[in-house]
Amino acid sequence: MEQSYVVVVGGVNVDICGQSFSPLIPRDSNPGLVRMSLGGVGRNIAHNLSLLGERVFLLTALAEDSYGQWVREDCAKNGIDLRWACSVPEGRTSTYVFLEGPDGDMALAVCDGEIAKYITVDYLEDRLSVLNGASAVVIDTNLSEDAVVWLARNCTAPLFADAVSVTKAKKLRPVLDRLHTVKPNRIEAEALCGVRVTDEASAERAAEALLDAGVQRVFLSLGADGLYCAAGNERLMVPCPPAEPVNDTGGGDALTAGLVRAYTAGLNIRDSASLALACAAIAVEGIDTINPRLSLPAAMQRANL
Repeated sequence: MEQSYVVVVGGVNVDICGQSFSPLIPRDSNPGLVRMSLGGVGRNIAHNLSLLGERVFLLTALAEDSYGQWVREDCAKNGIDLRWACSVPEGRTSTYVFLEGPDGDMALAVCDGEIAKYITVDYLEDRLSVLNGASAVVIDTNLSEDAVVWLARNCTAPLFADAVSVTKAKKLRPVLDRLHTVKPNRIEAEALCGVRVTDEASAERAAEALLDAGVQRVFLSLGADGLYCAAGNERLMVPCPPAEPVNDTGGGDALTAGLVRAYTAGLNIRDSASLALACAAIAVEGIDTINPRLSLPAAMQRANL
């Protein structure tokens, strides 16, 4: 392919969110608002990359149920190319159910992601030329450990990894030396390198441990405190821009997309972090997981770039 593109390998979910009007009361019915949208870490990153102006291909597994059809139609509408996705006639579209308090902070979630097992090594091997032709490849750890390891050992494009969760982050341990960029939060970083992150000093120790393990670039999320960034001889802390959060669910996915877009745009480490944080700020200001107001000009303006 002559035109540059990014490949995302990961999950697609139907997100069902219940947000209470008042603080959540456990083991009781909480009046609130229930809404449905499309999500999944891989799909969210792909959608955000499309909004940021990237040509993006999503390698994933899709069922042929009504939710799967919704995914296909929505991806076509939003510039996510599914031509190399795997169709699973007997499968169930992955579904993610989560509860939020009135502040938009997630309290509890359940994910039925069994269909991800169809993203096999054989499936990926058949698409190796597509992977290796990309400007960057993004993986989420909803993949099996076999798939993660195979991608790390066989993909020659720069590999970006989203840790997703503490448990799933551990799949990256055997392949840290093959990763171009990782973006863990505090507890995911501890799962990856064993360093407990409580402040900027411990963030630096965790980042050093990840660099020593072979990761090329580390962007460690400290939540509202910003990103601790480490690559080569550079070590810096980049604060979050102002934001008015409505829904925190999609901020991390937008952050990862911003890091990838900054890389393909050739930005330095500091500007990459600033752009990614701006993407996250815009994302959390929308009611849904994806904020359609995200664009590269909007993120650049928010980041003062």
